[in-house]
Amino acid sequence: MTTPAYYEAVIQLLSEIHRSQAEAVDKAADLIFSSLAADGILHIFGSGHSHSVAEEAFHRAGGLVPINTMTEPFLSPLTSPKKSGRLERLSGLATILLDYHEPRPGEVLIIVSNAGINPVPVELALEAKKRELAVIAVTSLHHAQAVASRHSSGKRLFEVADLVIDNGGEVGDGALTVPGLAAKVGPTSLIAGAFIINSIVCGVVERFLTKGLAPPVYLSANLPGGDEHNRQLEAKYKERIKLLG
Repeated sequence: MTTPAYYEAVIQLLSEIHRSQAEAVDKAADLIFSSLAADGILHIFGSGHSHSVAEEAFHRAGGLVPINTMTEPFLSPLTSPKKSGRLERLSGLATILLDYHEPRPGEVLIIVSNAGINPVPVELALEAKKRELAVIAVTSLHHAQAVASRHSSGKRLFEVADLVIDNGGEVGDGALTVPGLAAKVGPTSLIAGAFIINSIVCGVVERFLTKGLAPPVYLSANLPGGDEHNRQLEAKYKERIKLLG
């Protein structure tokens, strides 16, 4: 095995996502555009390393302004895995998160979870649907279908979401087999997740333009006029986006 093997694996995976998940990505863009056009905001959650996928969507040059990230350091590798890993398996946290972020009926919540088996992402989907949100899951169907849920319902994220986008990852996330090593290496969920999220964002922007509307897109703060442009857009949404408040 050489380094190009991982490159080939990633290129092949992204091509397969582009082919097989195009319809789901389009549906996600439709749902999100309809919500944003009605003055809603998009909520996105990720725990573990999926925290990084959710972060990719937030406050991003070339990304959408009305995005509220529901990421928490205590559910990410920023907190010791001995603690964060156990917290992700703790029932009750999802309700606390939704109470704090106050999503509104008709808005969209994207939940990023590679396996989608732990109580927090599963309960977040179930509780969000009770609150009349549309729930989109970004997950690995290969992995999820190979393992049992840790939630009391026995359900996995892909079984309770309204729309599922498959990141195409292998069981365990590693893409490459190395001779002499039992574990696979070369995880793909972060690369695939960022590709999916940004594909959705591009689709939403296209829908704004098709309707003759100005899409609320961030400029880089490192370009002339970027700060002023961004402040003007954020003024409309900052009361609803916790990290901007």
